[in-house]
Amino acid sequence: MVCTEMELYKTWQKELTMIRKGRKQGTIQFLLQPNTGVSKVGLAGSFNKWQPETMRKQKDGAYAVTKPLSKGTYEYKFLIDGQWQQDPDNPSTAWNQMGSVNSVLVVD
Repeated sequence: MVCTEMELYKTWQKELTMIRKGRKQGTIQFLLQPNTGVSKVGLAGSFNKWQPETMRKQKDGAYAVTKPLSKGTYEYKFLIDGQWQQDPDNPSTAWNQMGSVNSVLVVD
């Protein structure tokens, strides 16, 4: 079955995503709690030249990665089982060159 980006968004919409300051100064932690059986989650964005980095599965089933990020504005997406997905809990977005939407994070 081929899904449109909007159908994928609706499928993943109930997932819990959290972005918070990491334990170390100057880091940001991305957390994603999938609502269905997911086998692989990655994070890609302007901060890593859009090269997906594997997020580690936690004991509670969430996936997490901590990134060192200085002040600035960053665009990012999750790669969930091979499907690009914007952050369903981040209303801040921007259109990209591919004609889809990226999530936007501003680090103060």
